[in-house]
Amino acid sequence: MNHSLLQLQSEHACFGGVQRFYQHDSSEIGLPMRFSVYLPPQAALGPVPAALYLAGLTCTEETFMIKAGAQRVAAELGLALIAPDTSPRGAGVAGEADAWDFGVGAGFYLDATQAPWATNWRMESYLMQELLPLLGQSLPLDMQRLGITGHSMGGHGALTLALRHPGRFQSLSAFAPICAPSLCPWGQKAFANYLGADPSVWAAHDASALMSSLSTAPFPGGILIDQGLADKFLAEQLHPEQFEAACAKAGQPLTLRRHAGYDHGYYFISTFMAEHLAHHAQGLGVSLG
Repeated sequence: MNHSLLQLQSEHACFGGVQRFYQHDSSEIGLPMRFSVYLPPQAALGPVPAALYLAGLTCTEETFMIKAGAQRVAAELGLALIAPDTSPRGAGVAGEADAWDFGVGAGFYLDATQAPWATNWRMESYLMQELLPLLGQSLPLDMQRLGITGHSMGGHGALTLALRHPGRFQSLSAFAPICAPSLCPWGQKAFANYLGADPSVWAAHDASALMSSLSTAPFPGGILIDQGLADKFLAEQLHPEQFEAACAKAGQPLTLRRHAGYDHGYYFISTFMAEHLAHHAQGLGVSLG
């Protein structure tokens, strides 16, 4: 196994498996990037399926692993967990840390085309062309059995990357995703700066627009989305009804669960994490006992 490119930062025994934090020098982004991996106990016997989790605005590679309570369930299922950082750090681009919803911690899982962001803000190519292949070469992961999920901005990333890369992911879910970024302030700010002022270009990174353009269901086994109804961002930023309508148009099975009383944070995510991991395990052919 090729460990030479990965710099292990820390390692922690966890539910019979191991929680690791890594750094490596990214050629796509041109900077060091950090990510975390949880390997369940079954990984000691050979490659295991994995779920890629994309975090939301302001988060890092640590947020999910610390807050979501996912490792216990992943250990039971024999599922690895992968959580990359949300953006480049240390690029020194003017204005990169001026706003919490743009720049550092806010990569939106796309490749920027506009100066000064285009050089380093290449999260889509980083994940799809660099990180996932590197992990497949370096760790006991079965990259033919890969699911994707995420939260908020990361839910946007999960939906769009799954739709933009057909066949790469076998299962898909999201927590409170930004479903129609072209229509909300977070998305409009990010897209205008990263992709330019032409909204027609944005559609290629808008989950509702992408799904609306399809004539067959890309995930016949279904997509799972959970959304809290006490989420302060729901009305202005998230627009799950747009994705719901797009799935109906495409004939895509969607389980969109709306939960009274739940907000946007990790108390909400941790409540439903086990059901999301079971959804991925089923989609990845893992026996649920």
